[in-house]
Amino acid sequence: MSRILVLGAAGAVGRACSYFLIKSNVFEEIVLADKRVDVLNKIFEQYRSLNMVTKYIDVNDSESLKKLMKESDIVLNAVGPFYKYGLKILRAAIDTGVDYVDICDDYDATIEMLNLAEDAIKNKVRALIGMGSSPGLSNVIARFAADYLFTEVHSIDIYHAHGGEPYEGPAVIQHRAHSMMIDIPIYLDGKIVYTKLDTDLARKFEYEVEFPEIGRYKVYLYPHPETITLPRYIRVKNRVTNLGLVLPPEYAYLIRALVRAGLFSDEEIDVNNVRIKTRDFAIAYILKKRNEILERSGLTKPIGCLMIVVEGVYKGEKYKYTFYSIAKGLGMGEGTGIPLALGGILMKEKLIKEYGVYPPEAVIEPIELFKLAKKYVITPMGKGIPIKVIEEGPMGRRVYDIEELLAKYLPK
Repeated sequence: MSRILVLGAAGAVGRACSYFLIKSNVFEEIVLADKRVDVLNKIFEQYRSLNMVTKYIDVNDSESLKKLMKESDIVLNAVGPFYKYGLKILRAAIDTGVDYVDICDDYDATIEMLNLAEDAIKNKVRALIGMGSSPGLSNVIARFAADYLFTEVHSIDIYHAHGGEPYEGPAVIQHRAHSMMIDIPIYLDGKIVYTKLDTDLARKFEYEVEFPEIGRYKVYLYPHPETITLPRYIRVKNRVTNLGLVLPPEYAYLIRALVRAGLFSDEEIDVNNVRIKTRDFAIAYILKKRNEILERSGLTKPIGCLMIVVEGVYKGEKYKYTFYSIAKGLGMGEGTGIPLALGGILMKEKLIKEYGVYPPEAVIEPIELFKLAKKYVITPMGKGIPIKVIEEGPMGRRVYDIEELLAKYLPK
């Protein structure tokens, strides 16, 4: 009997992942776990059946967490922020001996988790980390381009813009603030360099980008893991960057302003004789203002775009490929939660064989993921992950679906 456990199932990403797993009917039993079990019972009531159960879990309780993991074959982790919980939950999975997939998008946590590789090998655990949109789908597409479209890769630039999700919790705000405070890795000319968000180097990467069907926006550097993992598995001559923004821009600017003001700290202040952390105030204030900003901007439905731009040479000719996926009516939850679920299915189908801790580009054969998506993912645009490709090369510029590219370059 195949049993999969989803941690953080009440959050935006966990919900989308859980809905997808329930509808795909791949696993014989699905366990949805969260601290907010009342929320789980409410939102998944119509799906309650013999193959879906809800459980209470506080991931800070390591013994209860391990006990819950022992009852499952695969653990999907959607509990954020990952700089706080990623290492702890992966450690529990390895100690328990259960296969693991997450959506870790904090590069500092990624480094710590990759360092658990030997322990995972020893305990015969397969761990796939960063299997969301960016990181996740972005890594797999970069791997596909490097393997099939280029003889020499010069640069990989990852862009993302999204916003308008109906629900956003404190963990998302903490992650965004954390990303604005820590060092940001960039792969430049054969080595990783680190910078901060407001340095001269970082400002060189703040420029306007045209997101197809979404609009033109100024992006800024993100400390996502692709810049440190992609160069490990793909030989890139010049550059790997990760850049993006949260929509509407006013919302991102609000978070950035409070970060610059130093409010995301553990410092405590007195407010009418009540001691509160400045971080707790900042998060509460941002969440309060969020709906006002969304309403003012007219962004009433989720929207997003992921772009992966790869440049290089194929047989002596220069090429540039831009892969992009548009989500209208689907936000961060679906864009991140569905790849997480697909990671779980890859594990079940033994399409990830290596014991250890790996990013997606290290252990996922891109074609296998595209095949799996075509079988299980259904969107308003059709079956599979809706990816468009812009090809620019000696024959000019053309735009087509990734399915056409697959048919052109790969044997049947």
